[in-house]
Amino acid sequence: MSSQLSIVGGGMVGACLALALQAFAKQAGWRIRLVEAHPPGEGHQTSYDARATALSHGSRLLLERLGVWAELSKGAEPIRRIHVSDRGHPGVTRLEAQQEGVPALGYVVENALLGKVLLGALDHDVVEWLAPARVSRVQPQVGGYTLDVEQNGVTQQLRTDLLVLADGGRSGLLEQLGVHRDVKPYGQMAIIANVSSSEGHDSVAYERFTQSGPLALLPLSGKRCALVWTLPEEEAAGVASLPDQAFLARLQDAFGYRMGALTQVGSRACYPLKLIEAQEQVRPHLVVLGNAAHSLHPIAGQGFNLSLRDTLALADTLIAAGRQQRLPGELATLQQYLQRQQQDQRQTVAFSDYLTRLFSNSQPLLTMGRNLGLLGLDMLPPARRLFARRAMGLKA
Repeated sequence: MSSQLSIVGGGMVGACLALALQAFAKQAGWRIRLVEAHPPGEGHQTSYDARATALSHGSRLLLERLGVWAELSKGAEPIRRIHVSDRGHPGVTRLEAQQEGVPALGYVVENALLGKVLLGALDHDVVEWLAPARVSRVQPQVGGYTLDVEQNGVTQQLRTDLLVLADGGRSGLLEQLGVHRDVKPYGQMAIIANVSSSEGHDSVAYERFTQSGPLALLPLSGKRCALVWTLPEEEAAGVASLPDQAFLARLQDAFGYRMGALTQVGSRACYPLKLIEAQEQVRPHLVVLGNAAHSLHPIAGQGFNLSLRDTLALADTLIAAGRQQRLPGELATLQQYLQRQQQDQRQTVAFSDYLTRLFSNSQPLLTMGRNLGLLGLDMLPPARRLFARRAMGLKA
């Protein structure tokens, strides 16, 4: 039964969905259209300032299912230990891959490599790639949607049986369709940059909680780390714009000397932090996926990992429906997907939001409580294991 599926957003989430569906689509006669506003990069360019994504162990297993992990692993930096601490207090928790029986708790992969590998694995006999192209308008109709797609100065109207919006946290198409989102500002901004240190990271990811907010340093190749530094909105832009040496001195004071002296910093990006959740994720012939569905604080590195689990669950549900000769846009099918993922979404959002609010608060009683909690996690293996499994994107 021939069906047309359109994915708006050809980033990591959209590309993973197309990749997860393409083998079955070829058998079933489905056609997949992937619409992306930005052209694909010209080759894989590694640079000091390359952006990166933290992948959990659970995400590695899903990427193995997609058949791309072998290639990704060549450029993935393993996280063998996670060190969680609270600045100026004794509370510390340490998670180790060896204790959890896994080769690594997670991995850090540069986005350029992720994009190259995912797009390179697409079968273009099945997946039609429209880029650069922009969807300016979507309209529901009987049995699907129509899309106004602008490409090379020409607008064409295309029909689809299933529309997947994976176009990020600023999706204007959601507003156009009247899909409302709940927004909870954290009053914080994240500074993103790459830094180097004199002693290197030794495959350790650091999560450091300070009075100003959480600070994470994730291992990259060589002695580089990916920095995510959360600061109050009124401070962040000023700190991000400091000269390199002044910025490194400020960061060193916040983080300490666990990696020796911080020696180099690349360009900095700064963006506001909010918890954003779409009030609707499915309608007949429509699915909202990725950051368009839920955008989380980066404190626990859960955002893309949750979206990847959603993506594979959606693909599995659509394939199962297709094998029963059901149309992919049927509301019952899409509701089945959402019911399957709802608990995971709620738990992951709550986990991320709770950590953010707990560790961004300087009230003495809360500070004492969270330090006792960190010490308890370090001293009680069962509690630490539950925390580690959540961090690894696995069911507790």
